Amino acid sequence: MVASATRGTVPESAGESIQGTGQNARQVSFIPAEELVRESLLAFTQNHPQLKYVFFGGKGGVGKTVMAGAAALWYARQGRRTLLASTNPVHSLSALLGQNVFGAERQVAGVPGFYAYEIDTADTIKRSKEEIREKIRWFLKYADIPTESDAFVETATMNPSFEESAMFENMINIMFEDKYEVYVFDTAPTANARRLLGMSKVYSLWVEKMVESRKEAQAMRLALSFRKRQEKDPLMDYLISFRGRIGQANRLLTDASRTAFYFVTLPEALPIAVIRRFIGWFHDFGIPVGGVVVNGVIDPGVISASTSEFVLNRVMMQQEYLAQIRDLFPDVRAVVPLFETEVQGLKMLERVAEVLFR
Repeated sequence: MVASATRGTVPESAGESIQGTGQNARQVSFIPAEELVRESLLAFTQNHPQLKYVFFGGKGGVGKTVMAGAAALWYARQGRRTLLASTNPVHSLSALLGQNVFGAERQVAGVPGFYAYEIDTADTIKRSKEEIREKIRWFLKYADIPTESDAFVETATMNPSFEESAMFENMINIMFEDKYEVYVFDTAPTANARRLLGMSKVYSLWVEKMVESRKEAQAMRLALSFRKRQEKDPLMDYLISFRGRIGQANRLLTDASRTAFYFVTLPEALPIAVIRRFIGWFHDFGIPVGGVVVNGVIDPGVISASTSEFVLNRVMMQQEYLAQIRDLFPDVRAVVPLFETEVQGLKMLERVAEVLFR
């Protein structure tokens, strides 16, 4: 808990303390940004010149969309054709940019080479269901199974991870088109992002088992057939093609020279706990973690004799959590301040980008 305080002293230099007064007041050390950021996002980006697939994730409400938008704008300002895409079912890119980018890739007005796209989740799921329906009908016909496909389709699409599967397919379709030099993804809250990006691993395991099972079925069919000639097997052709596609996606998502996943956090307990929980999982799945971006930090320099108790307590609380972040996460890439106004529109995004990549 943060001590109650009514007034505080302003730290004049790095490492000094913020001091509250009151019944439970205590000093809280001021954590300068240089203590947190050992290799900046700018330096990290410069040291990874082939970086092409950039993801921003974290707990809901920490500013993932703003950080993704600022990063995409920065890349576009460097002369790189950039797509900012949202895989979050609850989109906010259109509101952030001040123009409608829902359902289609559109150039962001006023910035050459900057495109944005809110993926239509409902349409993606609908199209994925239709594709599955066609595949199941085709399979049943090829296997001479006289039954309707609807029951199979319903079973396949009721899987809790079906939405992530559909979004994953859409995401890799965008990546495989290779129309842009940089792709910046604003992902869903971390648990959903984990399932989304983990699909490449899950699919890889699944398709390998399917291929092996199909080989066994082919061998059995050939052994029991009077015709000892191998017939063309469209299902096997599809599985082999799909295996190659998923293998390519997995290679892209686990290539540390081209892919980076950045966790965004606030200097608060719950967002920090989310990162601690999931960062190891991303490492285990081979998804390169680019580092941590700390957002919404109140500058201790705002404290004065007239500072309200509420603001002083918030600053003291944040400084305590910044000390935790320093000790827990060695790869903090940027510390972004709490701005005096809402981040919306290109002008505010420019300000965020300047801090993010300084």
